[in-house]
Amino acid sequence: MSLALKQQLKLTQQLLMTPQLQQAIKLLQLSRLELADTIRQEIEQNPLLEEISPGDSDYENSENSLSATEEIPDMPEPERTGEVNMDDVSSMQEINWEDDYANYYDAGFSFTKEAPEQNRLTQIDFLTKETNLQSHLQWQLAHTELSDELEETCLFVIGNLNPNGFLEVSVEDITREIGCDQETADLAIAIIQEMDPPGVAATNVQESLLLQLKRLGLEKSLAAEIIKDHLHSLELKNYGDIAKAVKRPIKEVLAAIEIITRLNPFPGEQYSERDVHYIIPDVFVHKVGDEYLIVLNDEGLPRLKVSSAYEEIVAGDANASAETKAYIKEKLRDAMWLIKSMQQRQRTIYKVVDSLLRFQKDFFEKGVQYLKPLVLRDVAEDIGMHESTVSRVTNNKYMHTPQGIFELKYFFSTAIPQQDGEALAAESIRQRIKIMIKNENPEKPLTDNAISKILTQENIKVARRTVAKYREQLGILPVKHRRKPKL
Repeated sequence: MSLALKQQLKLTQQLLMTPQLQQAIKLLQLSRLELADTIRQEIEQNPLLEEISPGDSDYENSENSLSATEEIPDMPEPERTGEVNMDDVSSMQEINWEDDYANYYDAGFSFTKEAPEQNRLTQIDFLTKETNLQSHLQWQLAHTELSDELEETCLFVIGNLNPNGFLEVSVEDITREIGCDQETADLAIAIIQEMDPPGVAATNVQESLLLQLKRLGLEKSLAAEIIKDHLHSLELKNYGDIAKAVKRPIKEVLAAIEIITRLNPFPGEQYSERDVHYIIPDVFVHKVGDEYLIVLNDEGLPRLKVSSAYEEIVAGDANASAETKAYIKEKLRDAMWLIKSMQQRQRTIYKVVDSLLRFQKDFFEKGVQYLKPLVLRDVAEDIGMHESTVSRVTNNKYMHTPQGIFELKYFFSTAIPQQDGEALAAESIRQRIKIMIKNENPEKPLTDNAISKILTQENIKVARRTVAKYREQLGILPVKHRRKPKL
């Protein structure tokens, strides 16, 4: 057998995704915020793309606007930055930090007075981020006169608090890391525990609650005794056992428990740095008479058009070079493809929502309990698209309905068979369980087994373990924590 190099022709077929098609698929699965960022990046990279402002005549018809008639105005020549002579110190304004820091918060400021200097520091110059637990405690520590060693130890204690405000290091760890004695470490912890919020720098929930009672002057009260010796019974709501153990009337025990419930077991939570994300619906479904109206939410999304100035260069500018025209034609194709892809994205979302409206009409009319089982294949076959396309459309998209705001994926749910042959959506079963527990007798709450039997009487076959799983998904406590104590 001889090895040799030779040429050979081979005819094959394969599917290739063009960059334009990849962009269209990417736009389809983006959320509103991601889509807005992507569009603005394309505007920066493609000189032919322009955003239509509300004052333009094409603003109302921006969906069909692929060109514009107005010309780009001549941009004024930018101002040149003057040179700074670093040798001439007198040319630079000296900042009096003490004066600015002491007076930047002027409570007596009035707009009728003379305006402050242009380069004067203001409150905004000192604002960097929201106050967290550590910065709040450090601010209090800055107003306390301590020795250098004690201040360093206090800062170490503050730095080792978790988001709940609990101390995660022992006294031995503090003395080893700082190099101080045990008395200094204990004093530093005591100083932080006297700060706001009450209960901070404790090692656990029990110690935190006791510190808060001490701040209220109730360190020797019945509430403190219950926290010290009967916290487990308190968690299980065994108020009768607590009353027997402390040998007090049940009314006094309940009064003490009322004080305990007003305390905060996690004092650092109020200073947590959790960002709040508000949901902006992509689609609005309004009921008008007996019909439902679907409105796509375009607010906040840039409306695009193609610059007419560059189109004129391609059309007949004799002075433009061939390379310039080829570049502009390429960018023109990209711009028009982006605009068409956005229009196609909106049309696809509309089709999916319209299909969901037909499949889940009982939900829109009556509520979550009437949600029907639905899979991606049903909607895909209804609108004549692939399941992957429907999956991308429903990803990170939200719809405002008469029943509330829901993610589009919420309407797809597995089927729970009934004894009569019909099927219910799993989300519908969860809603039924939620309503049953809401309407239960607090003194005799429903167990998971009892809920399963009630559903069986309604021809819905759900096992006890499934009921427990759905209850945990709803964030509902077990029966022993829901039972109201008997007085």
